[in-house]
Parts: sequence; C-alpha cells; structure tokens
Amino acid sequence: MKRIIQNLSALLILTFFSVNAIAQTAKNWKLDNLHSNVKFTITHLVISEVDGSFKTFEGSISNTKDDFSDASINFSVDVASVNTDNASRDGHLKGDDFFNAEAYPKMTFKSTSFKKKSGNKYTLTGDLTIRNVTKKVTFDVTYGGTAKDGYGNTKAGFKATGKINRLEYGLKWNTLTEAGGAVVGKDVSIQLNLQFALSK
Repeated sequence: MKRIIQNLSALLILTFFSVNAIAQTAKNWKLDNLHSNVKFTITHLVISEVDGSFKTFEGSISNTKDDFSDASINFSVDVASVNTDNASRDGHLKGDDFFNAEAYPKMTFKSTSFKKKSGNKYTLTGDLTIRNVTKKVTFDVTYGGTAKDGYGNTKAGFKATGKINRLEYGLKWNTLTEAGGAVVGKDVSIQLNLQFALSK
C-alpha cells in the first residue's frame, strides 16, 4: 500500500509539473505585413497635417498568457521605405536633416511592459531607437482579438497609437513661417494597425 501511495504521489507531481509547463509554454507570433501598416502624421505650416507611412517593417510577439498581458514585443522599420506620396519630400526625409537612412537604416522598438488597463485596452511601454538615440515611449493599444483565416492560421490584431517629439531623436530640420510658427511640427503622431500570425 505504501508503494502504491508513493507511486500515486509521484504521478500527481509529474502531472502537475507537466500541466504547468504546458501552461507556461510561450506562443510566438510573427507580423503579417500584408495585413498591417505603419502610419504617421505631422503638422505643416501650423495650419494642416501631412500623412506618411513606412512600407517595410517587421515585428514579433512572445506571450504565455492568453490575454497577452505578459507579451514581449519587438519591432523594426526600414526608414528608407518612408512614403509621403512626394518623391522630393521623401528624399529629404531620408537625408541627414531627418532620418539619415544611410547611416541609420532602421528604427527599432523593444517593449518593457504590456499592461492591461481594462477590457481590450492596454498600455505598451518600451524603448524606441531612432538615429542611435533611445527614448522610452508609451502607446495606447487596442487588442482586436484572435481569429483563424481561410488557411487555418491563427491571427491576432492590434491597433497602437502614440506620439513622439522628433527633435529628441535628432530629426532636427526646421524653419519658421512668416508668422513665426514652425514649418514642420515637432510632435509626430504614430498609428500602427498590426496583424500577427501564430507560429506553428
């Protein structure tokens, strides 16, 4: 009887650790670029806004909790892929007045926390690096949920919005209007619509 009890105890302990290990297994997600976009908006001449986007980017998420509250997020953007629907302006943005794409080809983001506020609303905090300058930034995130696509792939959707001061990252070009306002604003609004695919 004693041996039976010992074997039963060992089996229960093994089952507990096996279940716990499965529960703690990380899920890894890769960005689905075809169904994602990276956009920004900045004021021009104080009176209006100019929109732009980046066409080349990549990202990943790793999480163990189903609600993503422990998610680790990495993201990078090729700055030479900037697009504002104006070739001359895009060329200026790639130059040293702004991104200096030749010397600093990527801007990167690495999360430090992804905290759930309520419902499907989260606060994402992390380190954003542009032109080799790293600053802590915060994004408001809406988690759209998960679903399977027509090919049986599990997808997760997120929308993130935030704002940065471009001057803090060395995107320094500026000049003044006749009225004394900045031709290009210092604050850049960022919006990311992102879909991730669960790695198999």
